[in-house]
Amino acid sequence: MSRKHRWAIVGCGVIAPTHAKAIAAIEEAELVAACDIEAEKAEQLMQKYGTDKDSWYTDFHEMLKRDDIDIVSVCVPSGLHAEVTEAAAKAGKHVFCEKPLDISKEKMDSMIAVCHEAGVKLGCVFQMRSNPINQKVRQVLQEGKLGRMVLQDCYVKYNRSAEYYKSAGWRGTWEMDGGGCLMNQGVHGLDLLLWMAGDVESVVAQADHLVHDIEVEDTAVAILKFKNGAFGVIEGATSVTPGQKARFEFLGGAGSILLEDGKVTNWVVPDVPEPDANQEESSGGHADNRAISDTGHLALVRDMCYAVSEDREPYVTGESARKAVDLILAIYESARTGKRVVLG
Repeated sequence: MSRKHRWAIVGCGVIAPTHAKAIAAIEEAELVAACDIEAEKAEQLMQKYGTDKDSWYTDFHEMLKRDDIDIVSVCVPSGLHAEVTEAAAKAGKHVFCEKPLDISKEKMDSMIAVCHEAGVKLGCVFQMRSNPINQKVRQVLQEGKLGRMVLQDCYVKYNRSAEYYKSAGWRGTWEMDGGGCLMNQGVHGLDLLLWMAGDVESVVAQADHLVHDIEVEDTAVAILKFKNGAFGVIEGATSVTPGQKARFEFLGGAGSILLEDGKVTNWVVPDVPEPDANQEESSGGHADNRAISDTGHLALVRDMCYAVSEDREPYVTGESARKAVDLILAIYESARTGKRVVLG
């Protein structure tokens, strides 16, 4: 890599420091600019992590006019991801977008198309994919080591306080959050389930806000039929006390794997030894959104740099990242209509 890739961040809220810390921690990147509608947030981020402490903005369109920005981290509310992504792409910048990719099929279609047309890379942040244990489980499932798959389940039952939802006006709204416990918190678990176990054929679901005074769901349950014939269950929440560690269950005719918070709790796989426990990495965040590990972000930031240098696709592409959102939208449709929804 001949030089460092120059990054900018749009949106300097809760997750932005995780991006900035990862950028500052690796030799392949440097943070050259940041933008937020609240000037103080952008200034503070650059003061702590930036190469030019005074290089901050309140208008991302103005920032994107710079010709010394290579990659833009999109850390704005979910409902604005497409808008910022498309503006960055049209300005010739590669895009590293926080989850979810966006909150509607139309916006995801558009942002993927615009990035392709502009010839820029579009990477998305699903850091749980970088966990070596998760990668090993995916390999085992893809190689059919558990035999005919029977059940493939995901439980992401977290706690978020009333204060959390009041901390920002966009939280817990359809317009900007795009949903609740599934679209904001559970999307990581659903992405991991699909990435490891394969695509879903159809879903039947229930979802509502049972505890929090918000527009969107804080509790959801879905029954899945996978394209490989297995059944599955998703349980998502931000309404339970205390929050539970994320759990995944993969049960087949020849063996089974159970994971809890990135750690193996059961490993029965013919002729495949249990992975080294030293590879296990907790994702955190089940009880407090500020406790999320930043190891995965660092790996994905470095990968994005090399994707640009080597002219290849990022580890998590836009096309791959959208699958979790498509599933969540199908769950919402089923909960709303009371009908089974078939995914495309």
